[in-house]
Amino acid sequence: MSDERVSEMPSLRQKIGFVAVMLGMFMAILDIQIVASSLNEIQAGVSATPDEISWVQTAYLIAEIIMIPLSGMLTRWLSTHLTFVISCVAFTVASIGCALAQTIDQLIIMRAVQGFVGGAMIPIAYAISFKLFPLRVMGAVQAVIGMIATTAPSIGPTLGGYITQHASWHWLFLMNVVPGVLASAGVWFYLRIDKPDFSLFKRIDFLGLLYLALFLGPLEYILEEGPGDEWFDSTFILMLSMLCACSALGFFARAFRVTLPIVDLRVFRDRNFAIGASLGFIIGIALYGMVYLMPLFLGTVRGFNSFQIGQLMFVTGASMFFSAPVIGRLSDKVDARYMLAAGLVMVGVGSMMNANLTDQADFNQFMWPQMVRGVGLLMCLLTASRIAMGTLPNSEISNAAGLFNVLRNLGGAVGLAFMDTIRDIRVDYHWAQLIPAIDTNRAVVLEELTKAQLAVTGALSDPAAVAIKQIADRVMVQAQVLAFNDLFLWIGAMYACALPLMFFIRKAQNEDTGGAH
Repeated sequence: MSDERVSEMPSLRQKIGFVAVMLGMFMAILDIQIVASSLNEIQAGVSATPDEISWVQTAYLIAEIIMIPLSGMLTRWLSTHLTFVISCVAFTVASIGCALAQTIDQLIIMRAVQGFVGGAMIPIAYAISFKLFPLRVMGAVQAVIGMIATTAPSIGPTLGGYITQHASWHWLFLMNVVPGVLASAGVWFYLRIDKPDFSLFKRIDFLGLLYLALFLGPLEYILEEGPGDEWFDSTFILMLSMLCACSALGFFARAFRVTLPIVDLRVFRDRNFAIGASLGFIIGIALYGMVYLMPLFLGTVRGFNSFQIGQLMFVTGASMFFSAPVIGRLSDKVDARYMLAAGLVMVGVGSMMNANLTDQADFNQFMWPQMVRGVGLLMCLLTASRIAMGTLPNSEISNAAGLFNVLRNLGGAVGLAFMDTIRDIRVDYHWAQLIPAIDTNRAVVLEELTKAQLAVTGALSDPAAVAIKQIADRVMVQAQVLAFNDLFLWIGAMYACALPLMFFIRKAQNEDTGGAH
């Protein structure tokens, strides 16, 4: 295709192909989180240890983040539709392999394959949208993509728990077979937007590819496992960090020296893309961070089960689903910079609305903040991608889409790692602040200790020690609540601090919208 952006709507055949692409993208994003609430059942099914079972998610994420930036090179070499079809077919086969796995090693390998090939479908979906549709309708198109990208992680654990409860964990993967076949066939028969260039294979920078894999793979592992291993207190994390740093230097050096780099970083010269991709990183922190923080609070502090947590998390997905058509149409008429600013404000305010939680917080305290955050996240995601790639020529779209998505995923990984670390630090801080108040010279403390002691007298050998532990547990719960409040407040403040970036975004000159843009 030429570098000129399309001005005509796609044909019916192309629209069918695009729907197939969206189906494949949904599967790839959904499978990141769909195993989250079923790890205990999977662990029993493949006789894994608690340490081993975490790799069911980690292997997927590491493989995915390596593939995402490679998608641009693959689409230039194999063509967009062929790359997508190969990825989708391989994803479907790997899903069957996951379901048939008898050991944890087999499952981890299949999950890594699943994540690697699935990682290509996500940026390709973004790239196809910009190559296929004129900019005047891009708001509605990006709203659909944004809705998929934001709701799939939100409903993943809930859907996975439901399937496991009513069928078995094997169906978490077997459910991909029919959609995988439909998506592959739809793209193969209905979507052709460019041609392959097989001569590029001889010019692929395989050394750069190795550096990229050794940079992003260990980085994702460090961010996933670092908080639990106390970061650099672990020799393995320290060695991986050194490998990651050296590989990063090699990757960046080759990216600017070779004629055809494995990932073209020169796209960051475009100011809008650089700012849009940076905002994608920030969006990833809330997109994945909130999906992590809320279930953690509800499970550890409130003691909710997975079904109750799923009911609460559904509010975010529902608010995104019902607001997507309105936001999409509105973004075609309103300057994307204003829409993005409004989205950042809504995510920030929605986060701060949860900064005064108590140990009795339930659905009522979470419903409105979730709705505000959900709508805001959707606005941020669709406008950030539009700002990042809306002014680029067609030849740079595929590469840019990969970089945009890898930064969003890295934002999520970095956010989760630091949330875990900061939460531990703040729990210790609030514990130290609260525990001096537990003084036996205070009448209220003595009264509570006496009541707790009397409740277990005769049933246990040391009621005094049990009473003290019960009081300590109550203090710990309050320290945890305060730590969660700190995180919600700081996430909100981070989004407020991102607002000044709006002043540096260049207004797109080539958008053929009918309204102000």
